[in-house]
Amino acid sequence: MAIRVGQGEDLHRVDDSRTLVLGGVIIEEGPGLAGHSDADVLLHAITDAVLGAAALGDIGHYFPPSDPRWAHADSADFLRKALELARDAGWHPVNVDSTVRAERPKLAPYIGHIRERIAEVMGMSVDAVSVKAKTAEGLGEVGRGEAMAAAAVVLLEQDDSPESVPVM
Repeated sequence: MAIRVGQGEDLHRVDDSRTLVLGGVIIEEGPGLAGHSDADVLLHAITDAVLGAAALGDIGHYFPPSDPRWAHADSADFLRKALELARDAGWHPVNVDSTVRAERPKLAPYIGHIRERIAEVMGMSVDAVSVKAKTAEGLGEVGRGEAMAAAAVVLLEQDDSPESVPVM
């Protein structure tokens, strides 16, 4: 059995004029985040982790912010595409571990729903998805409430079907 680990991270500036989307969940109490797409900092980090584990580049390669097709795009579509690319390369996700850093809003009430949404998008059990929330204790741009950050680690396992195993 072959496995690979990928790491992803993202950071977005706070934009009070936008609605906060985190892990594919709309959080009305915000603040929202600046970005070309829906600016879902968590799904962007997970997408990069999937792509990294499969050695397929990064989110900016597939969904550049300079491309108008991705304006206001649903970041769940980015993650679905990354998973499709990984599957085409013979890999499937095993689990996700992620951390969001934000001063506001308090995320604890939303964690369960976010985990469920990520599991749904990734086609995996919710018990294979971990989402943690931390503050930055007033330090840096996250601590001052100017930005929100996320980091994720994804474990991929090689498919064992004969057609997905590369011939040496």
